[in-house]
Amino acid sequence: MPKLIRLYITQAAIGFALAGVFVAMLLWFNIANLWHLVTHSDMGFLAVLVLWVSNGVVFGGVQFAISVMRMKDDDDDEPRGGPRRPVHVDTSQMIPVRIAAKAGRGQRR
Repeated sequence: MPKLIRLYITQAAIGFALAGVFVAMLLWFNIANLWHLVTHSDMGFLAVLVLWVSNGVVFGGVQFAISVMRMKDDDDDEPRGGPRRPVHVDTSQMIPVRIAAKAGRGQRR
């Protein structure tokens, strides 16, 4: 299995585990009376499943993004962009151009 796919699967699993802890804490602390709503409804299990899966997708994506952004590339240490020499411009060849502009809204005339 390629390393990137393995990295994605492990980070998604960590994200789903974190989402499980998050949903469990939401239920345990009874945020927005969620525990009562889940236990007194015939579709409570489905609501918890949807909440866990949707948070798992978000947390898994965030975990993967953080792990990718923390990867270090050793090629970024060297300077790039060439030498820093000033550019000399021949101003005798420049021609001034006048542009007539209409005064717009909020501008002076």
